[in-house]
Amino acid sequence: MAGVALLFIGLGCISMAIAVPAVLWRAPGTATGVPRSLAALKEITLLHPSDGKVDAGAVRPGSLLGKLGGSVRLAPASYRSKLQLLLDKAGNPVEWSIERVFALKVLGLVGVALLGALLGAHSPAKFLLFALIGGLLGFFLPDILVYNAGIKRQQQIQKALPDALDMLTVSVEAGLGFDAALAQVARNTEGPVAGEFARVLQEMQIGKSRTDSLRGLGERTTVMDMRTFASAIVQADTLGIPIANVLREQAKEMRLKRHQRAEEQAQKVTVKIMFPVVLCILPSLFVIVIGPGAINIMHAFSGR
Repeated sequence: MAGVALLFIGLGCISMAIAVPAVLWRAPGTATGVPRSLAALKEITLLHPSDGKVDAGAVRPGSLLGKLGGSVRLAPASYRSKLQLLLDKAGNPVEWSIERVFALKVLGLVGVALLGALLGAHSPAKFLLFALIGGLLGFFLPDILVYNAGIKRQQQIQKALPDALDMLTVSVEAGLGFDAALAQVARNTEGPVAGEFARVLQEMQIGKSRTDSLRGLGERTTVMDMRTFASAIVQADTLGIPIANVLREQAKEMRLKRHQRAEEQAQKVTVKIMFPVVLCILPSLFVIVIGPGAINIMHAFSGR
């Protein structure tokens, strides 16, 4: 028991050694220019999201989550960029900022590690093994949740993109400029595509070029159709090709791909339905149809 107590004390000291410097450390400087404006834009988006939802659990600087979230500055820049990219693909939900995600990762690391240690407290080997497994699970669970949210959002983008491009094409052919057409689509539609178009417009309004904004649009998504659209508009803008022609071809291609995806899903139905039929329906039919005959045969051979 004394050894287990010492292990608990050591684990607590390690946790405090990680948490205390992270809470007390402060960033040496602040960004300026367009990066500062982009950071302010993200903050405004989190405080006043376009869907009207209010983030009741926003991270406050003086709260526990705020102090733990400040430790994200201690993480490598590559990891912060990767985590921010995951949040961008998930649409930067109002409940999930990079500080909150990292704070939950720290809490999960300590909390689930302690829970695993309690489960294996009767054996020193199991104590260390369960604490290690619990710490890894608690640390990476928020990443998995954000990644799952990003996958669902990318599916919504792929589903809604053809209709958004149709409206964008009609607006441009009606005489609107490309920026005004983007605003028209963002204003009159809902969903992640409208949110991405609105973000492109906001980035251009704060000084970012159209090319960089559209390239950022392609980097924030894994949908190849959206990336193709962003790349085509960038090339058309660079080479001076009429955007209306490019949009018309893009919309036509997106509709064709959506039709092909629907046909593909329809072809998969016959294969997918075979498994529940073979495993669930056919055994029930065999019991109902063959069961009485099998019982009568057993009675006939048994002499009853």
